[in-house]
Amino acid sequence: MILHTELSNTDLWKKIKAQKILFGGNKKLGIYGLLTCKSGKRMKRENRVFFSSENEALENGYRPCGHCMYKEYTNWKDGFI
Repeated sequence: MILHTELSNTDLWKKIKAQKILFGGNKKLGIYGLLTCKSGKRMKRENRVFFSSENEALENGYRPCGHCMYKEYTNWKDGFI
């Protein structure tokens, strides 16, 4: 897990381009989702974290976003994840 506050904008874009960052999350709410999610784009920088995989997000106690990852969210909600 990488905190957004620990990255400069240049470093962030380099990691996204190199596919080292694939998902973003909200550390206050414990939710992760796609980098293109409208909900994720609105959160404050100090609340944003990044993950390299879904497994990393789940291992850190985050749940899938109900907007951009609806299928994964319903599986999580039903206890399949």
